[in-house]
Amino acid sequence: MKRSFHCTNYLQEIAVKKNITSQFKKNGYHIEKKLFSKLDIKKLESEFDKIIFQLENSGENINAHWRSDLTKNIDSPKSKIIHTHNVQSYSSIMMKMVQNKKLLNLAESFIGKDIILHHTKLFLKPPLVGSAFPLHQDWSYFPTKKNTMIAAVVHISDSKQNMGCIKLIPGSHKLGKVKNSDGHSYIKKLHKKYSLESATAIEANHGDVLFFHSCTVHGSMNNESNKPRKTILIQLYSGKDKVLKDNNHTNVQIVLRGWNYNATRTTAENL
Repeated sequence: MKRSFHCTNYLQEIAVKKNITSQFKKNGYHIEKKLFSKLDIKKLESEFDKIIFQLENSGENINAHWRSDLTKNIDSPKSKIIHTHNVQSYSSIMMKMVQNKKLLNLAESFIGKDIILHHTKLFLKPPLVGSAFPLHQDWSYFPTKKNTMIAAVVHISDSKQNMGCIKLIPGSHKLGKVKNSDGHSYIKKLHKKYSLESATAIEANHGDVLFFHSCTVHGSMNNESNKPRKTILIQLYSGKDKVLKDNNHTNVQIVLRGWNYNATRTTAENL
C-alpha cells in the first residue's frame, strides 16, 4: 500500500513538473506561490532592511531610477528605486536563499540540471515615490549563446498593482532577442503593439517567486501606495550555455547545481 502511495505521488509530481515546464514555454513566465515560508521571509526581510541601511549610509549613489523617456509621463521628479547587485555578497542568509532547493527544482524545470548564478539584484520601491520600469527585455544586458537566461524574482514584501508590481506580456519571449529592447528608447516592434498600462499585472504576496525568460517583455508601474515594495531578482542560466563577451555586466558564475561546461582557467580568474 505504501509503495503504491509513493508511486502515485511521484507520478503526480512528474505531471505537475511537465505542466509547469509546458506553461513556461508557452507563456514565458511562471509564478510559484508561497515558495518561501513566512519564517523564511521574516529572516530575508530583516537582511534586506540591513542591506538598505548599509547602502543608505555608504555615501554612494544608490538611486537606480531609469530616467527613461518611456516612463517620463508616469514618474515624478522625486521618483527613485534603491538598488544593489549581489545580495549574497552582503549576507550568508541571502546566499542560502539563492541555494533554496525548491527554487532550484523549479529552475531546473526551465533550464535543466546545470544551474549557474549570474548575479542577484535588490530592488526597493519606496512608498509613494517608487519609480516605474519601462517595458523591456533583459537579454541585452547579459546575452547568452543558447538564450537560457531566466530571472527568479523573490517577493520579500507583497507586490500589488498600486505598489508597482511586475507587469508582463505573456508569450512575448517568442519574439526572441529584439534589438535595442533594453527600455531606454521607443522600439516600434514592442511599444506600438504593447503598453505598460495594458500589460498583465503579476500581483504577488511575500514568499511568492516569479520566474520569467530573459526575452519576456516586462516592466512595472510606479509605487503609489504607502507601503514599500521589496524584491530580490536572481538571474540564472544553464551550465551548458555561455555568456557572450560583448557585455560588461557582473557574472559571478556560481554553480548552484550540476556543472559549468564552459568554465576555463581564464573565466574563473576573471570574475
